[in-house]
Formats: sequence, C-alpha cells, structure tokens
Amino acid sequence: MSKKVRVLFLFIIVIAIGWGIGKYTIPSASEEQGASANQQDNLQGQPVASPKPTEVPGDEGSDKPDNAGNSNTNGGDVPSGSTDPVASGNGSSEQTAAEPDSITVMVNKQYGLPDNYKPEDLVYPNVRFTFKEEIEKRMMRKEAASALEGLFAGAKKDGIYLAGVSAYRSQSTQVRLFNNYVQRDGEEKARRYSAVPGHSEHQTGLAIDVTSSDGKCAAESCFAGTPEAKWLAEHAAEYGYIIRYPEGKENITGYMYEPWHIRYVGKEIAADIVQSGVTLEEYYNAVPVSQ
Repeated sequence: MSKKVRVLFLFIIVIAIGWGIGKYTIPSASEEQGASANQQDNLQGQPVASPKPTEVPGDEGSDKPDNAGNSNTNGGDVPSGSTDPVASGNGSSEQTAAEPDSITVMVNKQYGLPDNYKPEDLVYPNVRFTFKEEIEKRMMRKEAASALEGLFAGAKKDGIYLAGVSAYRSQSTQVRLFNNYVQRDGEEKARRYSAVPGHSEHQTGLAIDVTSSDGKCAAESCFAGTPEAKWLAEHAAEYGYIIRYPEGKENITGYMYEPWHIRYVGKEIAADIVQSGVTLEEYYNAVPVSQ
C-alpha cells in the first residue's frame, strides 16, 4: 500500500471516530431543551390538593346569654346580655317589673328589674352583721330596714341572736358573683342558687340573707334545722318577711331551699302567704318558674 493510500485511510478512520464520539456524547440544543422539559414534567407530577387548614372548633356558645341575669341565674346572681357567663340577656319569656319600687314587686327568673336599677331609699339597718364595714351589702330599703330591726329585736327576746350576711346587691356585683359561680359549678347548677344579673331579689333592697350571730352556716345548707332557721320560719311573717325559697318548691320558685333568705313584702301579704303555705309566685298566680 502506497504512502498516500495509508494517509488517506488513516484520515478516514479519524473522521469516522470523531463522528461517532460526537453522536454519543454531545447532545444537540434541541435535545437539551427536550430533556429540560421532560425533567420539569417529572418534578411537577400530578397536581396535589392544598392541605386543609387546621380546624378550630367554633365558638358555639358565644351567643348564649350569660349566667348573670336574665338567662342565667337565680334569685340568681348571674348575670345579662353579654358574653360573660353572667352579664346578660333577657329571654323572650322574661319581663321587666312594671313597678320596681313597689314593696310587693315580683323579681324572679321571669320578672327582672330595669337595667342597673338601684332603690333611692337605701339605709343601714341598725342590726348585727357578720362584718363591720358599712358597704353596699349592709343596706336595705328604709321600710324593710325598720322591719328587720324589729325582727332582730323580737328574736333576741326569744333568746335567738341573728346576724345579717348580705342585703342589697348592685347589678354589677351580681354579675361578678354569678360568673364566679358559673366558673366554679357550671351554669346549670349555679342557676339553682344564684340569680342572673337584673333578676336578683337582693337588688330590690327588700331581701337579706341571715344567719346565727356566730356566723356559722352562713348561706349554707347546714343553716336548715338550726334554732335560728326554725324561729325565722315561725315568726318572720310577724314582721312582714317570708322565707322566699321554701323547701320542696324549687319547681315553682326556680331556686333551691334557702331557709336563710328572707324577703320583705309587708305584714298583710306575709301573713296570707304563711297561712296559705304558698310561694310568692303562687300568691300572685304567676307562671311557675322554669329551671
């Protein structure tokens, strides 16, 4: 083979090898774009639904009337119309007393007082209390205070020594108390012994909780059966007072038995109620209080 032929042959081999290497190692621009597109498709994959946000329980009870007042408590201390368990809202069956200043006014779970009502004739009765401070819960309306002084004096003659625990109570105080009771015992239980704000007899200035002079069993169930409780049941009416929440009448008054809670209604009505063995609701032919 001549020298020229060998050179030509080698040249062809070099070109062939170069062409082969280029074919398998250097991608074309179009191939690069296609690969990039395919890679992008693989990264995206199938659409994925966005994860649901964490579910937060709704405030289902936020529109409930509070326990202090019209829809929440008793003779009740809770309270009306606010988100607080105690400050709020009169239900459709609740009514405002037409004559809140009347000595015979009816205040219970159905009948409330005007908003922030306060009697104009509050005084400090000259009787013993379980505390010494001259604060609001020591006050009563003038006529009721005078009758209370006679009641305490009559008890003393019979060897019974009483002490006041809580008389007048403002609506704002009732809101605070009712809310505290709701937080402690729950609304349902609180309503059995405490009034919703605006529906407490204490706000009338005509009611007072009493106990023995030593303060034991003050506003507690152990007061029932004591000499002081028995004396009140037998003689309170002589001074114009009644046991407002008698035993066995919870379905009517809406409150549990409270032998310590007395309410001034005047001697005539008190005598009629005791003689008939009825509650104030029954005496007025009012609709029984719902629980």
